[in-house]
This record gives sequence, structure tokens and C-alpha cells, in this order.
Amino acid sequence: MKLNRLTAAVIIACSFASGAAFAADTLRYGIEAQYPPFESKSSTGELQGLDIDVGRAVCAAAKMECKWVETSFDGLIPALQGRKFDAINSAMNATEQRRQAIDFTTVVYRVPTQLIAKTGSGLEPTAASLKGKSVGVLQGSIQETFAKAHWENEGVKVVPYQDQNQVYADLKSGRLDSTLVLAPAGQSGFLSKPDGAGFAFVGAPVRDDKILGSGIAYGIRKGDDALKAKLNAAIAKVKADGTIDKYAKKYLGDIDISAK
Repeated sequence: MKLNRLTAAVIIACSFASGAAFAADTLRYGIEAQYPPFESKSSTGELQGLDIDVGRAVCAAAKMECKWVETSFDGLIPALQGRKFDAINSAMNATEQRRQAIDFTTVVYRVPTQLIAKTGSGLEPTAASLKGKSVGVLQGSIQETFAKAHWENEGVKVVPYQDQNQVYADLKSGRLDSTLVLAPAGQSGFLSKPDGAGFAFVGAPVRDDKILGSGIAYGIRKGDDALKAKLNAAIAKVKADGTIDKYAKKYLGDIDISAK
């Protein structure tokens, strides 16, 4: 009887060990899948985009299995802290404000933030030009933070949305005057589509490294140093072998993604 109990205990212990090993080899990414060309869904419901392809390549380099957990963009950090997934992979810039709550890997790539408005509107990405106008932004994004910090107190109406596609819809209908967005997302998600006819990027990209961050990286929980080291090594590998440049060319065209 004692032998049976001991055997059972060993079996149970081995089962737990196997489960822990499997969990350690699986990377659960958190994403908001409505932000092409970074992450979106195909007509058949499959995830696609720059972050999806690069994320899979990083998993392969780290010898981990990828899984994807969807949530709203403004819910990504709370969900990460709540252990619903292991890393944020959703075109999230590493900013000082976000670093207070979570850690980040090394920068994967960097892209500009620009204003979209009607062609010939004369609008510029400045408080003086946008005074009395409305700017749609993705809720919880650095674009929202930038617009509120630089423009809202100067008479610009900053309107947050949970879905960037709704921003585009309201811009098209005339309920908004402009939107501040990552340039590749604005190009593929709006300007390159029929609804984007008559609209364009206006002015130069906006700059504020404190708010807009050093570039797009994977967000991880504070203290998760082992995962951070593993992902940093994998990111370095896919940068060095040209994988990130290859996918950037596929999804972003000639936009410079280097972190400067």
C-alpha cells in the first residue's frame, strides 16, 4: 500500500513537472487585432500583420510555441499584469509612462506618428492649426497621450475611441477633422482604401520621445527577467538575419523602421 502511494506521488509530481515544462515553452502574446498592418484578421478570421509574422519568428528563435490572446488596446497592460498572457505584442511603444507599470524588451522597430486630414484642409499637426478642430485617437495609445499633452489645453478636441476603425469611419463622415496615428496603420487601414480617398497625411511626423517612446517593443511583467533575456536574444537573432526587415518591407513598404 505504501509503495502504491509513493508511486502515485511520483506520477503526480512528474505530471506537474511536465505541465510546468510545457507552460515554460509556450509564449502567450496579448494583442488588439484591429490595427492593420500591424495586427488584424483575414476574411477567414486568421491573425495577420507585421507583429504576427515577427512574433512567430521571435517564438521560433526562442524555441517557444506562440499563442495569442485578444483584448482591447487600453486593456493590454492590466491583462498582462493579471497574467492573462506573458507579453504584449501589439505595436506598443516603450514609453516612460508605460515603464512605470511594466518592463519592455529591446526595441523591435520604430515607425513615425502622423496626422491624417482632408487633402487641402490646410491643417498641420500643431496646436495653433488644430485649435477648434477635433482629433480622433485610439484610446490608451501614445497618440492619445501626445494629443492631450500638446493640444487639448490649447482648444483642440481630442476624442478617444476603443477601435481605430471607428475613428476612420467618423473621419470619413465628417464627425472628426483628423486622426493622429502610426503612419503605416493610417496608410494601410485608411488611406489605401476607398474610404480614404480625399484624405492624406498632413505635415511632418510629430516628435516627443518622452511620450512617443524609443520604439515598439514587447511589454512584459516587471521582474520577469528570464523571459526578457530570452526574448531579447531572439529579437537580436531575427534582426541580424534580416527577418524583421523582410516583414517590414512586406507590410510597410519603404518606411524606415530603424530605431534612431
